[in-house]
Amino acid sequence: MESGEDDVATGDHQAQVIVVGAGPAGSAAALYLARAGVDVVLLEKGTFPRDKVCGDGLTPRGVQQLVRMGVDIDAPGWARTKGMRWVCGGRQVHIEWPRTGSQPDFGLTRSRYDFDDILARHAVAAGARLCLDTKATGPLTDRAGRIVGVSTVRGGDGQPRNYRAPVVIAADGASARTALAMGLERDPDKPMATAARRYYRSEARTHDPYLELWADLLCSRTGRDLPGYGWIFPLGDGRVNVGLGALPHRSHGAVDLRATMDQWLARLPAHWGLREENADSPLRSAALPMGFNRRPQYGRGLLLVGDSGGMVSPWSGEGIIQAMDAGEVAAETVALALHRPDGPRREQVLHRYAGEVDRRWGRYYRLGNTVAELVLARYGYRPLLNRRVMDSPALVRTLARLLIQGTDAPSDDLIDTVVHGLVRMVPGPSRRERGRVARHR
Repeated sequence: MESGEDDVATGDHQAQVIVVGAGPAGSAAALYLARAGVDVVLLEKGTFPRDKVCGDGLTPRGVQQLVRMGVDIDAPGWARTKGMRWVCGGRQVHIEWPRTGSQPDFGLTRSRYDFDDILARHAVAAGARLCLDTKATGPLTDRAGRIVGVSTVRGGDGQPRNYRAPVVIAADGASARTALAMGLERDPDKPMATAARRYYRSEARTHDPYLELWADLLCSRTGRDLPGYGWIFPLGDGRVNVGLGALPHRSHGAVDLRATMDQWLARLPAHWGLREENADSPLRSAALPMGFNRRPQYGRGLLLVGDSGGMVSPWSGEGIIQAMDAGEVAAETVALALHRPDGPRREQVLHRYAGEVDRRWGRYYRLGNTVAELVLARYGYRPLLNRRVMDSPALVRTLARLLIQGTDAPSDDLIDTVVHGLVRMVPGPSRRERGRVARHR
């Protein structure tokens, strides 16, 4: 699907906005832009369906975003969850999803194999122009260094093609190639985790109504507590998603996720079926860029959303929800900006994107980065799930709300009020972070 307003003289393809990457962040941005009447091109280097390393689980916040996007969550392939089950030190607790009325009271699971395809199709249905098998190879910039498009290669023959637009949204994942090409380096002081997952056929666990998290796993090489957690997420189709996430401290070295996972699975009951003969995929791993580790989120015509902007939660490793939410915020900002003439007035609106991201999630992420550095990367989740916490329903629910960032808006729920109060006490951006933003203006 190509533009009807291409530049005949240069052969370039024109749009009002280019979105690079059709994952959850890019498809959400493209969908909301198209709904606002913006001519948006969505570039995807691969084809659909496709696999991606992920836990495949969505909390109620993610379900709420899918509903806003118009996704039919009652269609085949979606499995509902009632809450989370935490396992630590031979004990377990169940945490039901909150029933505050501001969000759905259930979560969902679905394989990423077709999840991204569903979102991209909704973007197309809204009016976005999707170009598959089209890899962005670099930014096109003007004399001032502002991005004005991207160069691409398409198909197996590597056919070159340029796409031009006054605004570009980078949603190209953890590689962040577009951001890097524009000089936006990752902040090495922010957390960077690694996750590995594998699918298993397991009739015993596939219909479990809870997302199960294990916090007492040991690293195979050192015997230390895993600086992360293990998960078993039911998919409802005869399979479960089993994986590990690790956020190792710099002084402890890397974690052998494969050996650590083998060690963990050997502990589990045989009738669960989490054994080699029931594996339904290879073990695959991926990096998780966390804690807003690439700033600023806007500069010189380029907005960063999702993993490209390091938006994975430092609390839990969740990334899908944050990606879709940021895509919506980016789309709203860009749609408003395009109603202003090109120049300072438009830039004023576009610069609000980074401010809005910080207003919504900055303090929560700064607190999470601190907890990740001082606790999670050193000792894992076991200190948070000690006996006293697990014996206290109120403490368990409070910790759960912190980990999943249930809602941005104030509510009448006492636990949400406590969590919001705690987050509001976190200081604003540091001088170093403000300086980084100023340098890229």
